[in-house]
Order: sequence, then C-alpha cells, then structure tokens
Amino acid sequence: MASLFLIAPVSAQDDAAAEFGEPEPAAAAPADVPADVPADDGAASPAKKSSDQNLLAWTIEALGLTYSFVFLVLSITLVSLFVMNVLAARRDTLCPHELVEGFEEKLNEKQFQEAYDMAKADESVLGQVLSAGLARLSRGYNKALEGMQEVGEEESMKLEHRLSYMALIGNLSPMIGLFGTVHGMIESFQVIALGGASPKPADLAAGISTALFTTLIGLAIAIPAIAAYNVLRNRVSRMLLEIGVTSENLMSRFEDVTPQGTKA
Repeated sequence: MASLFLIAPVSAQDDAAAEFGEPEPAAAAPADVPADVPADDGAASPAKKSSDQNLLAWTIEALGLTYSFVFLVLSITLVSLFVMNVLAARRDTLCPHELVEGFEEKLNEKQFQEAYDMAKADESVLGQVLSAGLARLSRGYNKALEGMQEVGEEESMKLEHRLSYMALIGNLSPMIGLFGTVHGMIESFQVIALGGASPKPADLAAGISTALFTTLIGLAIAIPAIAAYNVLRNRVSRMLLEIGVTSENLMSRFEDVTPQGTKA
C-alpha cells in the first residue's frame, strides 16, 4: 500500500510532464559578448591630445607669441639677407668678364674716353674701380692707384657691412634661445615652488617645452646663418682680390704717366 502511494506521485508528475511538456533550459549567454565597454564621450586624455597635435602647432604653443614673433622676424630677415648677398657676390656684379674684355679692347685702340665711359656706366665693383683710376690718371699713375684703392675699400666695406648682419643674426639667435631656456626653467621651478609636494607633470612640461624649443629654434637659425656668412665672406674676399689684380693689370700700361700727363 505504501508502495502504491510512493509510485502515484511519480506517475502524476510524469503525466503532468507529458501533458504540458518539459520546460526548455534557459538560453546561455553568447560566449562572444564583450565585457562592458565605457561609452566614448569624445573626451581624449591629455597625452592623446598632445600626440595628436601638429608639430608646428606644438612648437608655436611651446614658444609662445613673443618668441614665435622674434624668431619669425629673424628667419625672414636672414633669408632676405642671404638672397641679397648671394646676388651681390655674383661675378657679373663684382668682376664681369665682358667689362674686362671691352675695357682692354678700348685701351688697345687708344680710346681712353670710351674706356672711361664704359667703366663709369658699368655698375660692377670693377667698373667703379677702373673709372676711379682713369679719372685720376691725369695726376699720375700713383694717384690713379690711390683712387682705385679708395673705391675698392669703399665697395669692400659695403659688401662686408651687408654680410655682417648675417653674422649678427647668427650670434643673436642662440642668445635669444638661451634666454628662453632660462625663462622656461624659471617657470618650471615656479610651478614646483607653488605646487606643493607633487606638482602636476603637465604644468612642469609647459616651462620645460619653452626652454627646449627656444634653444632648438635659436640654433636652427644660427647654424645656417653662420655657415652662409662664412661661405659668402670667403667668396667676396676672393672676388675682391681678383678685382684688385685685374684692375692693376689693366692699368699697368700707364705706369710711366707723370702728373703732367707726359711719359717719363
């Protein structure tokens, strides 16, 4: 009898299961569902912002408006001076072959006035030197040489004067960079002094960036300025020496001319 009562509930459960069906197991969560990802609110970290910045924008930001303006003016001035001095150091500007050949031809033909007019009309340094020599030839050959030397020294001083501004920029740029370095380091130490025990690295980076970038830009301007100055100065010196030798050779045929205009 007890067995009957034990079997009956089981049979009832089986009948209920057969009537309504077995409940399906709960669906398992997909295995490839990623973990919770924080929503991208568009706010990038300071490091990412810094890495995404353009190098030029970063440089200008580190330099500041004052240093950026000063270095920009120096750069433009340097380029202008370089172009001007390159044009002034050309052979056509200093000692053109056409003038040498034409002047010598006029002298060989005894056309001294035409030779003087040719040299006077030529704007080159050699033309000015030769015209000065012929203008004083009536007072003797030595006076002619003195006149040529005076004009040559004057023209040389003009060329050196223009070149000296390139040397000035080459010497001034690193000094401005050094000034910016000291300025940036003072700003960083001020942040440390006012920021307590643990100043923010981003606050320190502003002053350090100013210190480094001012030095970098100052050297970037000074190095080509000094190099260009020395190259152009050597070329000008070589051309002036050639002008002196050429002019003396052309005027050497008047060595016997006396102050009275007669030959000794």
